[in-house]
Amino acid sequence: MDIHCTDKERFILKKIARSAQTLGVPCYLIGGFVRDKLLHRKTKDIDIVCVGDGVALAHIVAEQFTPTPTVAFFKNFGTAQIKVDLIPTPAPATKEKATTSSAFEAVGEVFDIEIVGARKESYHHNSRKPAVETGSLEDDQLRRDFTINALAISLNQDNYGQLIDPFNGMADLQRKIIRTPLDPLQTFIDDPLRMMRAIRFSTQLHFTIDTNTFEGICKTAERIKIVSQERITDELNKIILTTKPSIGFDLLYKSGLLKYIFPAMVDLAGAEYVDGIGHKDNFYHTLQVLDNVAHHSNNLWLRWAAILHDIAKPATKKFEEGHGWTFHGHEVFGARMVPRIFKQLKLPQNDMMRFVQKMVFLHLRPISLTKKNITDSAIRRLLFDAGDHLESLMILCRADITSKNKTKVNRYLENYNFVENRLVEVEEQDKMRNWQPPITGEMIMQTFQLPPSKIVGDIKDAIREAILDNAIPNTYEAAYTFMLEKAAEMNISPVK
Repeated sequence: MDIHCTDKERFILKKIARSAQTLGVPCYLIGGFVRDKLLHRKTKDIDIVCVGDGVALAHIVAEQFTPTPTVAFFKNFGTAQIKVDLIPTPAPATKEKATTSSAFEAVGEVFDIEIVGARKESYHHNSRKPAVETGSLEDDQLRRDFTINALAISLNQDNYGQLIDPFNGMADLQRKIIRTPLDPLQTFIDDPLRMMRAIRFSTQLHFTIDTNTFEGICKTAERIKIVSQERITDELNKIILTTKPSIGFDLLYKSGLLKYIFPAMVDLAGAEYVDGIGHKDNFYHTLQVLDNVAHHSNNLWLRWAAILHDIAKPATKKFEEGHGWTFHGHEVFGARMVPRIFKQLKLPQNDMMRFVQKMVFLHLRPISLTKKNITDSAIRRLLFDAGDHLESLMILCRADITSKNKTKVNRYLENYNFVENRLVEVEEQDKMRNWQPPITGEMIMQTFQLPPSKIVGDIKDAIREAILDNAIPNTYEAAYTFMLEKAAEMNISPVK
């Protein structure tokens, strides 16, 4: 069967086939590589199953390539991995040319080959780690999560290229259906992470989850609690990085999975009414903002900022007579929530988290600068606060326009165009992006012989604010004089 392999892939598969013949074990191409090739999707992950010793086969396969790649293997699971880097490097004609051979090297393609011995699995109720024993190809296909991932193609001499499809996976691929080979309840009880994988594949491939399979997810959603947070978050990030991540989040919500893995996001759902006045459903608004950001940026962390930009609205929601629903300060409370959410989801506690926190905190600022009489000081402050992330902030702000009223949308977009023009003007004039005040905390401590303390921070902040407000010139001399004056107000004198 033709699965649209490249010449390099055919080259690799022939070497695997010859190695299996040498070892005397039946060998098959299986899983995601078959699925993606049939869908004309790019992939560099080649999954092989053999009816025999997968580790032994991997070592023979590795020997077919020069230089010989390292075989990483897990004897207990009968699994081995090889990275094959196909780099055409012409042999030098002389010793002199050998020293410059790197100049002829082309960029290589790295293929990840995983080879496993066919096996069958059994699960304990409180763990998704199976007990494994040797099995047949049929056993191995039966343990696969979905029919489209159970497709196998023979690499054996007598029927090379033959498709082996016991669960009508090819038909599901053509109908764009996600379906489990076994009863869905059994599949998801055995390994609950498969529920998230079903939703991830549905989102990535734009496939529909089979009705019985989705009902199985709904009935066993609570089982996700036995899966490690790292594995859950990995699947969540893959959903977020798809072209239309709202599909996945909608399925996570409707299946009941989201309330277990991300309850703060579920709190956004629904609209409350008082005296016939309601607010928008902030869950679906957030999904639209996420899709809007995804349309303009592949940055995972900007997409996380879209997810979290209104996360504090449930906590700040209030109905005010004569005014309606308000969410005052939700950007401040939301920014405070970001570190805790990142910690709960086992997301990185580093610059990525701080970037998301900054985006959440600043996402209302640009719209507040759309008045015609806004001061340069306010523009200058946004340039300083956003720094290198100004473009990302503006993507998020524009994505936040989700009104169905075209007149309102156009007005908001015109306002943002006005703000961006003002930002350019003030930046050209003052060069405030990534600016730092001419007086540092170290200078303040040295001048007044102070230890690191709140007083030092207060003086430093006062200098920065005075320059941003154009109260003093942006020079060392002016800042130094202001520092002495501010310290004198606090009864602090320089130490000579």
